[in-house]
Amino acid sequence: MNQFAHITQKLTQQPHKWLVTGVAGFIGSNLLEALLKLDQQVVGLDNFATGHQKNLDEVQRLVSAKQWQNFRMIEGDIRDAETCNKAIDGVQHVLHQAALGSVPRSLNDPATTNDVNISGFLNMLIAAKEHQVGSFVYAASSSTYGDHPALPKVEQNIGNPLSPYAVTKYVNELYADVFARSYGFYATGLRYFNVFGRRQDPDGAYAAVIPKWTAAMTKNEQVAINGDGETSRDFCYIDNVVQMNILASMTSLESSQVFNVAVGDRTSLNELFDAIKQALKQQGIDYPSEPVYRDFRAGDVRHSQADISKAKSMLGYDPKFRIAEGINLTMPWYVENV
Repeated sequence: MNQFAHITQKLTQQPHKWLVTGVAGFIGSNLLEALLKLDQQVVGLDNFATGHQKNLDEVQRLVSAKQWQNFRMIEGDIRDAETCNKAIDGVQHVLHQAALGSVPRSLNDPATTNDVNISGFLNMLIAAKEHQVGSFVYAASSSTYGDHPALPKVEQNIGNPLSPYAVTKYVNELYADVFARSYGFYATGLRYFNVFGRRQDPDGAYAAVIPKWTAAMTKNEQVAINGDGETSRDFCYIDNVVQMNILASMTSLESSQVFNVAVGDRTSLNELFDAIKQALKQQGIDYPSEPVYRDFRAGDVRHSQADISKAKSMLGYDPKFRIAEGINLTMPWYVENV
């Protein structure tokens, strides 16, 4: 039995109470689903700025009526300290996912990104410290590596940020480190690398590449690639992310830490296009076109790949899904819902 199986077995025998911020979003709703299926008590907080009620409705359909009764929803904003304190009261573990993502969004509106991702984060961190929660795990980002050229990315080696979004995520890590030094309160940051999977929003100007391309292909619309298509990323399926959040919450650490959350691999955009095209073909959708190539996107790094040895050694992380498996598991959801 691996570490994750051991921990989930213990959780089902002795349920805990969790707070998931950004619970109506892509990652938040998947965390909610996993926790409810483990018979945990969950408080959810979301202002629905980027999350959707339909994600919560889908989770309700996927869990039992009894499990759904273990969920309490609070509609509110992490920029309001009183709301944060209300949501966190009586909670043992915090999974802080609420944020404004997207590099382009932050370039267009750095002030709002700063307000949500830094001021909101600090509100949650203070509330967690004051309420003496058992663990505080927050969504960090691979964008923190900035212009550091080395591959794969190792946690202690970062460069200069390339976008306001990256700045906010780095500041989160600095605050977590200061809270450990100043108050003895430890928080764990998870640097997500290009997470994808069911319920990831394909709509809007800031949609991630996999849902955006998948939606276009299912509708027989043009797919556009920024740059020459050889830009590469370490794409990480959502179930790996769920595993890391639970492992980080239930592992006792003696200091604030950051961990890469990925599979330790690299896939180019051209390879990604072919993989989605083939996976959709297995679902009966034959996309006939080739992609069009546009200019490179401002603020993007050229290549990204994670070293996940720290997460493996310290947390027992064991990513079960590489990109091919993840895409094959994701496509039926998009075919049905998009």
